[in-house]
Order: sequence, then C-alpha cells, then structure tokens
Amino acid sequence: MVLFPEGGFLHKRREVSQRFAEKNNLPKLEYVSLPRVGALKVIMEEIGPQRSSVAGSSKETANKDRNFNQSIDNKIIDYKIGDSVEWILDVTIAYSERIPLHLQDVVCGIRPPCTTHLHYRLYPSSEVPVDSEGMTNWLYDRFIEKDKMLEEFYRTGKFPAGSTTNVTRRVRQDNLRYLILHMFFMASTFVQYQMFTSLLSYFW
Repeated sequence: MVLFPEGGFLHKRREVSQRFAEKNNLPKLEYVSLPRVGALKVIMEEIGPQRSSVAGSSKETANKDRNFNQSIDNKIIDYKIGDSVEWILDVTIAYSERIPLHLQDVVCGIRPPCTTHLHYRLYPSSEVPVDSEGMTNWLYDRFIEKDKMLEEFYRTGKFPAGSTTNVTRRVRQDNLRYLILHMFFMASTFVQYQMFTSLLSYFW
C-alpha cells in the first residue's frame, strides 16, 4: 500500500502549506509540504496493529520504538504476512538540482538522463499513536525531519548519516525494458483506437 500524504506537487502545495504552518505555529517547510493525516488515520484504524492501550503509554515501548532506526542493523525483521500493517517504510526522494521528474518528461523523453536519490527509513507501525492529535504530530515530525534531510542533501550532496550507516546502491534503468514497455503501450493504444473507431462505424 502506497500513501502520499502531501497530496500534490510541491510547487503547487508549498505556499498553502507555509500559510497553514504560520497560522498554526508550525515550522514552515521548504523542501516538502505539511502532510495530510486523514488517509493515514483511516488506514491505521482499519488495518493498523491491534493494541489494547494507546501507543506510547509504556516507557519501554516508546524507548524501543524511538531507538528502532538506531539499532536496525542488529534486528531481525520477521516478514510474515498478516492482516495488519506491521511496518511503515518512509521514502524521501531527492532530485538532481531540485528539479523533479514530470510525467511529460518520462513519457516524451525530453529531459536528459539524471540521477534520482531515494532514502529509506523503516518504522514499526506500533510507533504511530492511535489518537488523532498524536498521529498528526507523529506524521508532522517525520516531514520536518524530511525537510532537514533534504536541506542537507541539496547542500552537501548526501543524506545525513544519523546514527546508522547509510548503504548506497546504484540502480540503473534498463533501456531495452523501457523500449519494450513503450512499444507495448503504443500498440495497446492503437488497438483501442481501432476498436473505438470500429464501434463508432456501426452508428455512423
């Protein structure tokens, strides 16, 4: 399941986000916009971890969750398939020269090849508070962290290492694969066009 809490393109959302932040005494973010918590709230209510008490009420649990990313190298993650969300994978994307890829760039190939950087952080879903205010603050904190991470990335060219060692892996796109996919989409569009025109011919 993929969740995009910002709910829109940054260049369209930044000004609205900063006005909202100023009105509600929140940090004015530059590289991301303040997220909307509604979708996360619905997901956690429907398929979140089953808890008998409010998350974070136990000091031991809070410390364990807070230190999760610090000790991730020493943890063994159980990937059992269940009926609830057990982990939240947070993805932060940085673009070359702060210029994001647009759909027309990808489809038309009008932009020169560039490198896109992705930073991953993994959280146990039990870290997310169950109450609306706590969940909102938790999500806001993640995006405030994202803004600081992106600020450092665009200043230094690297994401902050934090308390864990960043593992960097370069992924190259297969040009042949993209060519085949584009040919498939073009052929599919042509077939649909032919079917549509044939259908119209019965009425005209």
